[in-house]
Amino acid sequence: AMSKSAVKISSDLLSNPLCEQDPAFLEMVTAFDTAMKRMDSFNQEKVGAGDPGGLLPFPSVFPSLNVAVKRREQTLQDYRRLQAKVEKYEEKERTGPVLAKLHQ
Repeated sequence: AMSKSAVKISSDLLSNPLCEQDPAFLEMVTAFDTAMKRMDSFNQEKVGAGDPGGLLPFPSVFPSLNVAVKRREQTLQDYRRLQAKVEKYEEKERTGPVLAKLHQ
């Protein structure tokens, strides 16, 4: 799950508009994306993608990792929910209450 999350982060960075504006940033993000995909491929090969039995020891060995992944997923869901709210308020007419909520 951690390497899948890293691949997701790297692909999200690649879709960032800053990549279009700054070639050096695009080069760094592309290298990061390649590294994360290689890491994920390596992890899938070593752990066993279709073998749930191969995954069982890891939650007991690295309990904080499982908690961190769950916390990241929850934070990501919260961020997406709040981002949708911001976009909704940005589309509305700029009145006092709307600006106050947008600022909040």
